[in-house]
Amino acid sequence: MNGRFRNNYKLTCFVVVLLLFGPATVTAEAQSPPTVVFMTDFGTVDDSVPICKGVMYSIMPELRIVDLTHQVTPFSILDGARFLYGTTPYYPAGTVFVVVVDPGVGSSRKAIVVKSKRGQFFVLPDNGLITLVGDRDGIEGVREITNRQWMIGAALSSTFHGRDIFSPVGAHLAGGQSWTDVGPEMPIKDLVRLDWKPARVDERGLTGQVIATDGPYGNLVTNVDAEDFLKLGYRHGQKVPITVGSKQMTIPFVKTFSEVPLKDPLLYVDSRGRLGMAVNQGNFEAIYGLKPPLPIFVPAANSKQ
Repeated sequence: MNGRFRNNYKLTCFVVVLLLFGPATVTAEAQSPPTVVFMTDFGTVDDSVPICKGVMYSIMPELRIVDLTHQVTPFSILDGARFLYGTTPYYPAGTVFVVVVDPGVGSSRKAIVVKSKRGQFFVLPDNGLITLVGDRDGIEGVREITNRQWMIGAALSSTFHGRDIFSPVGAHLAGGQSWTDVGPEMPIKDLVRLDWKPARVDERGLTGQVIATDGPYGNLVTNVDAEDFLKLGYRHGQKVPITVGSKQMTIPFVKTFSEVPLKDPLLYVDSRGRLGMAVNQGNFEAIYGLKPPLPIFVPAANSKQ
């Protein structure tokens, strides 16, 4: 076999192997494992979270579980709703979000599955958790969870629906079972909503709310989108008069923390695209004694107020 023939033979064999096995291999590698994004207010000091994960793995061993957080402020539906709002854009269609922030567990509140118009699924109590995501992404449909075959336990606990209802339903959905099998369809208009008042801009200025603090840093998180704030006419480097609760302040509007001296306050657009207040290497909430929820008001830049 001469050299040219041998090289042509090797090339032919390579092409045949690629045609036979290449597409299947590429397809297999491109497929991601079924994914559940899991969020609760359970904390991590006891066995609640691993029990729920064990339920999901028992149903779908190849499942990938991503912990969004288990440190939601206890009973805070608003915190759960805003963490969902911030996280969901970074996950693809088909992702299942299992959310257990459920101060009404065991009551008449419904357990539901929501499908958004982005094609994501949300397994959670009907208590307002889906409000912010629903307003932004739209809701394709809602079903009440009634299918006992998708739950665990002969007698459901009245206090641990995270284990008995939400976790197994999330695993069944992630495993590819049809969400229409979970239970009857509900009218979207019947969903419980948070008492959520969006920020408002008028000729006087901007009215909004401080809705939370940012983790251990004490930064104030607002419901004011950056584009609404910028309508007031302020630019980076300017000092902005702002009323937070009953406290009137004047704070520089900057891009990042280091643009003001240590321990000085600043107004900035946070990583979620919303107006925030912070202290450079300090705790805004503790220093100024401001604890959400609180109203805020910012006058327009050309206002005489």
